[in-house]
Parts: sequence; structure tokens; C-alpha cells
Amino acid sequence: MTRPYDKWQAYGQAKTANALFALELDRRGAALGVRAFSLHPGVILTDLARHLSEDEINSFDVYDENGNRRVDPARDLKTPEQGAATSVWAATRPELDGIGGVYCEDCEVALPQTETDGTRGVAPWAMDPQAAERLWLLSEQLTGLSVGDRRG
Repeated sequence: MTRPYDKWQAYGQAKTANALFALELDRRGAALGVRAFSLHPGVILTDLARHLSEDEINSFDVYDENGNRRVDPARDLKTPEQGAATSVWAATRPELDGIGGVYCEDCEVALPQTETDGTRGVAPWAMDPQAAERLWLLSEQLTGLSVGDRRG
């Protein structure tokens, strides 16, 4: 099946696949001490913006009235360093020992999304264990590689 390319749909699908892959990697690796997380670093104006039009960039409200980059973590507008903080937190926090497969944001484990605020938290379809396993198996099929299944 083919359909017209939509970069925002593709971006959302890639983010979902990342979360599902981490969920299944964690399930498969937990017995071996391998834990996996996925996360949202925040809205960070990086070189990836070169692929966006000026109107698209402006729609994120990343510039103030003087044309300066807006940094407002409360609105999820972060510097690269602030965006990296959640990755560092997930990799180093002792309270996450024994926990994995979770989605993190703002240096904490994200809560499930609510209908009233679809911008915060993790979407239920991005934490679906059956979808995670299907994605893993499809990845093995498409790549011809397998790391096996170690159910714990």
C-alpha cells in the first residue's frame, strides 16, 4: 500500500516506533540486565529545522518578538543541554534501577496521555506490548537479524 508522504505523520510514526522498540528491547533484555527507555527531549531548535519552512518553524512559536530563540521549559521550548537532561537522567538515576521500557520526559517517567492534553505524557498505542512485539518481529524479518527472545 502506498500513500502520499506526510512528514508529520512519518515523524509521529517514527517516534511511536522508537517507544515500541524500547519497550520490546527492555522486555527481551531485562533478564540480562539490559534496560531500555524512550523519551521526549522537548522542542529544541536544531539543524533539523533546515528541512522546515519558515512558516512551519514559526508555528512552533520558538522565536520571540525580537527574533531571538525562545527558551521556556514550561512550554517545552528547551536548549540542547536542557533537552539532553532527560537522557542523562534516565541513564544515571538509581530510582530507575529495575525499571525499563518506560517513556520519560522532563526528567521523570511520563504518565499516560489524557484526552484533555495530548501533548504531554505517553500515548497508549506507544506502550502497547503486542504492537511492540509485532514491530520487533517485523524488524527481524526485514533486516534478517535476530537477537532472540529471552522471556523472563
